[in-house]
Amino acid sequence: MADLKNLFVTTKTPSTTQILLTFLLFLSLFLFSSSSLSDFSPSVIVSSFTSRLLMAANFFSYPSSPSDTCTVSSVSSERIRVNNDSRRGREIDTVTKELNSCDIFDGRWVLDESGPVYAPGSCSYLEDKFNCFKNGRPDSGFLRYRWRPHGCTIPRFDGRKMLGILRGKRLVFVGDSLNRNMWESLVCSLSQSLEGKSRVLKDSSARWNLINGSYGFRFKEFQCSIDFIKSPFLVQESKYSDRFGKKRETLRLDVIQGSITELYRDADIVIFNTGHWWTHQKTNKGKGYFQEGSHIYDRLEVRKAYTKALHTWADWVDANINISRTRVFFVGYSSSHFRKGAWNSGGQCDGELEPIKNETYAGEYPWMMRVLESVISEMKTPVYYMNITKMTWYRTDGHPSVYGQPPEIRGRSSVMFQDCSHWCLPGIPDSWNQLLYVTLLLSRRRSLSYKSLETLLS
Repeated sequence: MADLKNLFVTTKTPSTTQILLTFLLFLSLFLFSSSSLSDFSPSVIVSSFTSRLLMAANFFSYPSSPSDTCTVSSVSSERIRVNNDSRRGREIDTVTKELNSCDIFDGRWVLDESGPVYAPGSCSYLEDKFNCFKNGRPDSGFLRYRWRPHGCTIPRFDGRKMLGILRGKRLVFVGDSLNRNMWESLVCSLSQSLEGKSRVLKDSSARWNLINGSYGFRFKEFQCSIDFIKSPFLVQESKYSDRFGKKRETLRLDVIQGSITELYRDADIVIFNTGHWWTHQKTNKGKGYFQEGSHIYDRLEVRKAYTKALHTWADWVDANINISRTRVFFVGYSSSHFRKGAWNSGGQCDGELEPIKNETYAGEYPWMMRVLESVISEMKTPVYYMNITKMTWYRTDGHPSVYGQPPEIRGRSSVMFQDCSHWCLPGIPDSWNQLLYVTLLLSRRRSLSYKSLETLLS
């Protein structure tokens, strides 16, 4: 409750409608707490009352755009919850009730025979390295599990409803190949809901020539686009010539990757990530690779470098993202499962056929996520942090392993690198997009409720 004194600061004089809305919101707060919570413990009452104060603050602090922009509030990076902000007397469906104060990232994997959102081999938008079915993976048991949060039931992904939420909007993934994994999953999940796949068009405009590995898809019927922009560090990779004239690479920790920011600055939803590239050899050693200004560090510990880079990203977001239009997400670290070595030294994960079922199992929580949580907590921009680390700890069975390459290449390769970082598609990233869908679905319902009330009182 320490931060509540700053919640109701606004930058413009409230209108008569806003004053009336404020009065009704506070009236509902006290009526609700006095009548409908009488059977609950004091801690529950305080939690509900705080949630309602936060709801009122978010309503008046972050105006909606004219086109149903998703209103996603910043949340605690220690424990992420989806809060139900509906007032007493308003009809609330069962899903919204169950999701009240539920941590959707804390749960377990359960058997589910309903099958994936899209069938193996049915999506033409997948890269071969994620298409384990095409590459000959013989088992499909890893597709028979769904994520179940503790304390609530989340709805199955509905592509048509998701496209309705995204109508007229632009959603952009910015980050490394794990974000690309999630992006391809979303494109496939959405396209599966359409009768004619020709209604999905690849964006071939000149803007995509700015950086290799970046793509956009447009869903014509809904006038929305789902894009991916490659930026594995979020900050700028650079080159310089040493005293012998040899070209060397550096990573500018103090400069955002500026060549691409115009591609997503004004998007409606931006989903960032970075992490796995910071574990590679040149970053992990930190020798002569990190740069600030004109200074190149002889050696800099990777944790310090990562922290500097995230602060650069956070400062750019705070200075350049218009929160009345754009909602910001950050996807946490996705667990890798190499055994007997690293990715480039014989590490393996093949032969894994089912998840780890011991719920007490806890992999080592990535230090990068503790840094990220600290940086996000200091930002003025609301950032929704998707903490997928725990839900990926258990899924040793979901990686491409040897099936990231087609059989003909596996057969003639003398050195086989197993992929135990990315995920087969369909597969685990489909569940990430299910949680994204749930978040946007609830956010949209809140936005529409506010609009309906304002219309009634105007």
